[in-house]
Amino acid sequence: MDYSAKLDAAIDRLHDEGRYRTFIDIERKNGQFPHAVWTRPDGSSQDITVWCGNDYLGMGQNPVVLQAMHEAIDATGAGSGGTRNISGTTVYHKRLEAELADLHGKEAALLFTSAYIANDATLSTLPKLFPGLIIYSDALNHASMIEGVRRNGGAKRVFRHNDVAHLRELLAADDPKAPKLIAFESVCSMDGDFGPIEEICDLADEFGALTYIDEVHAVGLYGPRGGGVTERDNLAHRIDIINGTLAKAYGVMGGYIAASDKMCDAIRSYAPGFIFTTSLSPAVAAGAAASVAYLKEAPELREKHQELAKALKLRLKGLGLPIIDHGSHIVPVIVGDPVHTQKLSDMLLSEFGLYVQPINYPTVPRGTERLRFTPSPVHGPAEINHLVNAMDSLWSHCALNRAELAG
Repeated sequence: MDYSAKLDAAIDRLHDEGRYRTFIDIERKNGQFPHAVWTRPDGSSQDITVWCGNDYLGMGQNPVVLQAMHEAIDATGAGSGGTRNISGTTVYHKRLEAELADLHGKEAALLFTSAYIANDATLSTLPKLFPGLIIYSDALNHASMIEGVRRNGGAKRVFRHNDVAHLRELLAADDPKAPKLIAFESVCSMDGDFGPIEEICDLADEFGALTYIDEVHAVGLYGPRGGGVTERDNLAHRIDIINGTLAKAYGVMGGYIAASDKMCDAIRSYAPGFIFTTSLSPAVAAGAAASVAYLKEAPELREKHQELAKALKLRLKGLGLPIIDHGSHIVPVIVGDPVHTQKLSDMLLSEFGLYVQPINYPTVPRGTERLRFTPSPVHGPAEINHLVNAMDSLWSHCALNRAELAG
């Protein structure tokens, strides 16, 4: 076996399809988000504005968060020193879990190193706790949810995205005595549409199913205290397990589930992804706890975030660009071809100092390749004007004209 040739062939396929992903070497400027410095391949540098970051509210530079992290480093050092079971549980981890449980109105919360691991570990562990469990998974669920469902060895059913009627058909076709769980998202990260939470909860009640919701793109951003769409719609009490992240609106790192005390205790005790992973550093946990607490009392940041997202969508629609708008903060511009998407991204960066990463298959279906903009309260009118003018120039007048980009 020529292993090197196999690796070459695998990488070449991505290049041929226009799907090869490149890292952009940037250094964000504390106190100046969303501005950063891009180090070009030749070693030179350029000032840029980041338009694809997930630090939705700029909390990664919030003084309250930074102070909490500095204090934790000074008090405890860098790492946690072990897994949660072996010396890696500190007062900072317990404080953060208490903040998260309170945020969602649950008895408990359980921390993971990322929301990906939280989804994967939890969904792959549930069949151990409920033998014969059938998981009903939305077709557009995040890769972490799909992986967790795939690895659990139990039965699974995939229902069409947000299609409650199809979900009902699948539930009705299975043994009424079998344990069931419905897994879905509150905000779809790529299209920005909302899940039919209340209708799914009604079906769960009717068919005796548990509910599992991914609120990764909603926590911190929706609801009076940032508890997500389930809090906004007063439905959190009807969800059995809520998954969230600390790496997006909260601006730090990590993921979690919030649920009953018994559920968290069982996952803690049985999930290898929790048991055998070194815990978050105390500084990260401290910063995340400070961020969660801060955003519980900062609805004005959420309001400004929504206002800017609406403004950007309105401006881009005014140019005639193919925007998907479901009323959330996600701003996707559909290009429809991976090569054109990459070229547009490259030109925005090199010619205008605007960084937005292409989104290609398998993250989105083929033919729906896009640029996904993430406006935040730290993107001001000047930044929005610059972006809109750049998109107008490239889309309308460059070699990448509208017909080519849409094609």
